[in-house]
Amino acid sequence: MSTILVTGGTGVLGRPLTERLRADGHEVRVLSRHTRPYAVDLVAGGEGLDTAVAGLETIVHCATSPRGDDKKAAENLIAAARRAGVRHLVYISIVGVDRVPFGYYRSKLAVERLVEESGLGWTILRATQFHDLLVMLFQGLSKPPVMLLPAGVSDQPVAVTEVAERLAELAAGAPAGRVEDLGGPEILPFPQLARAYLKATGRRRPLLNVPLFGKAYRGFRDGGHLTPGRAVGKGTFGEYLEARFGGRGKA
Repeated sequence: MSTILVTGGTGVLGRPLTERLRADGHEVRVLSRHTRPYAVDLVAGGEGLDTAVAGLETIVHCATSPRGDDKKAAENLIAAARRAGVRHLVYISIVGVDRVPFGYYRSKLAVERLVEESGLGWTILRATQFHDLLVMLFQGLSKPPVMLLPAGVSDQPVAVTEVAERLAELAAGAPAGRVEDLGGPEILPFPQLARAYLKATGRRRPLLNVPLFGKAYRGFRDGGHLTPGRAVGKGTFGEYLEARFGGRGKA
């Protein structure tokens, strides 16, 4: 079994991925800004990054930031991987980064291009949004007395553990280029998802669908972030809510 570095290894995806890789018999190095012995800020780079990648065959790049630093972090990681002779770089991206002109998506697409042009063996997997992210969104939207939702938008949430399993499989294999997308099993409108969240958490809020403006909103409204032909995930949002909150929120 190989030694695999997981960037962002303490995050929502990195943690179950690390657990899966270790269960499969791999030695795993966890890289994050605050976890020793590989406490590295990818944006800053430096000698610590070279130490973290030394002697590796494979890197799974899960670290990400909404601050817009992903491109610089990827540049530093790729440069270090080249110096170390890493053979395989696996990157997790998002369905629709090339179709929805949303700032964070543009950053992810820029990293995809860096990976493709890196000169390393590479694999890119795009997935739809994690169940956890929808819950975080609804937690914020449900704070006011009325829950405002973007009109006409649906989502296709997927279980993070299923994405971790697929990444572990890809990391153990040969570089495969851009592989097929991984989407959740259901595409549901936001009001239906929001009602399931409210029921599971015991909250009551009236819902108000609000039309928004701009190219990014149109991209989401048109389903650019969805992959109906790759609805291969099995865990539903309702099942996730029941497991997390102990309720019976059915999406």
